[in-house]
Amino acid sequence: MAKRAASASVAPETESDEVFELAAEVFRVMSAPMRLKIISRLCDGERNVSELLAQIETTQPNMSQHLNTLYQAGVLGKRREGVQIYYRIINDRVVTLCRAVCTQIAIETDLQH
Repeated sequence: MAKRAASASVAPETESDEVFELAAEVFRVMSAPMRLKIISRLCDGERNVSELLAQIETTQPNMSQHLNTLYQAGVLGKRREGVQIYYRIINDRVVTLCRAVCTQIAIETDLQH
C-alpha cells in the first residue's frame, strides 16, 4: 500500500517534467528574433518565401533555414503551388504566446506609441 502511494506521488512530477520539456522546446524554437519576425508576418495569412523576403531583411538561405526550423517544430505548415512554397501558422498557441510577450515588452518599453 505504501508502495502505491509513493509511485502515485512520482507521476505528477514526471508529468510536470514533460510539460517543462515541451515548454522549453517552444521557447527554444521562438528564441531567434528572425523566427519571431516570420511568425509575426504570417499572423496575417500565408506567404511564400519571396513575399517574406520582401518584408524581412535577410538572405534567402537564412530565411529558408528558419522556415524549416519552424516547420519541423510544428509551428508552420506549408503547401506547394507550382514552384512556390507557401507557409502558414498551424500552431495558434505559439502565436498567442508570441503576441503576449511582444505586447508586454512593447508596453514596458513604451514602443507601442
